[in-house]
Amino acid sequence: MKQQLEEIRARASAALSKAKAQQDIESLRVQFLGKKGELTAILKQMGKLSPEERPVIGQLANKVRAVIEQDIESRAAELKQEELARRLKEETLDVTLPGSRHTLGRKHPLSIVLEEIEEIFVGMGFDIVDGPEVETDYYNFEALNTPKNHPARDTQDTFYINENILLRTQTSSVQVRVMEKQKPPIRIISPGRVYRSDAVDATHSPSFHQIEGLVVAKAITFGVLKGTLQTFVKRLYGEDSVVRFRPHHFPFTEPSAEVDVQCFSCHGEGCRLCKGEGWIEILGCGMVHPKVLSNCGIDPEIYSGFALGMGLERVVMRRYNIDDLRLFYENDVRFLNQF
Repeated sequence: MKQQLEEIRARASAALSKAKAQQDIESLRVQFLGKKGELTAILKQMGKLSPEERPVIGQLANKVRAVIEQDIESRAAELKQEELARRLKEETLDVTLPGSRHTLGRKHPLSIVLEEIEEIFVGMGFDIVDGPEVETDYYNFEALNTPKNHPARDTQDTFYINENILLRTQTSSVQVRVMEKQKPPIRIISPGRVYRSDAVDATHSPSFHQIEGLVVAKAITFGVLKGTLQTFVKRLYGEDSVVRFRPHHFPFTEPSAEVDVQCFSCHGEGCRLCKGEGWIEILGCGMVHPKVLSNCGIDPEIYSGFALGMGLERVVMRRYNIDDLRLFYENDVRFLNQF
């Protein structure tokens, strides 16, 4: 039995010296010192020894256990140091190497111009309000003097969730909600995403952005509307900008007008940018229809107001001379890096 103990010690020492990982050390500990290990198996046979041999073999067994435990501890420490040295070598940072430049994001052109427009209107005393993109037929159409079967709905065909719930075609619905809850005077703009059932091409998209404005108070005239829009255009495009108003029709305003700005390239003579017309349409506007005011609980005999609406993408395209609306949504970094 004494020889067996010496053999166990020698084999354990040799095996531990070859261990390559902490898992190997744990396996060897179980093999030699575990409950079913080789040293434990020897100790279970001590009952067969004579009273004189037991103390000697017991002392030797304890010594062998102590040696194996010491070898385990030493080899574990060695492996830990080897792992640390390996990691230090592999993860060494060469501070003399040039740093890698991280690509920084930047504002989207739509966001850049939208913030400018909001700043202009806020400077004129307007508040910015928001509303739901999923809207009811009443707020999107009927409250704006566009009942069912009205021909104006054909140009604003949208995506319906059911007969009464739809994706809004204009942010005018926000204006109705504000007029229902707030008493005049009212001075707001409502930018946001809108939806229409349009095929995607260079100038159309089923999803785009609008900015609509509303002013309701006493003694609001078309002259106030013209002055507001002239101030807005000059702030956005420059003090030398020339504005033109053309009669138009919208169901929710009367009288109504389209607003053009003189072409920045040819100054009214006609060129490729303005398609030979000399003018570029930028928005629609008009005096709020008395029926719309009544629908919202505002007395049209006391109050009057004007509304305006523009497509953000159209304004940005004019601002940067972009000829394809799809560029805004394709996430091409080569395009976006220009702004």
